[in-house]
Amino acid sequence: MGKRKKSSRKPGTARKKEPLETSFTCLYCHHEKSVTVKLDRKEGVAYLNCKICSQNYQSKVNHLTEPIDIYSEWIDAADEAERGIS
Repeated sequence: MGKRKKSSRKPGTARKKEPLETSFTCLYCHHEKSVTVKLDRKEGVAYLNCKICSQNYQSKVNHLTEPIDIYSEWIDAADEAERGIS
């Protein structure tokens, strides 16, 4: 009895990991790519800033935090502030 033939499968190509966005659309002035997020992991703080209307937001970060997470937190904080005023 002989061995079974192995199928000659080539290993799949590795998918390229596309980098996540670091610039976003501002909620207040609606300019695209005007909001930038900078993560300072040593200090444990993230800074969000709009270049056009100078809106600022600051949040705590950990080793898993990405810029999109900070942008999402900013959106949630803005919604809560709007509900509190109305």
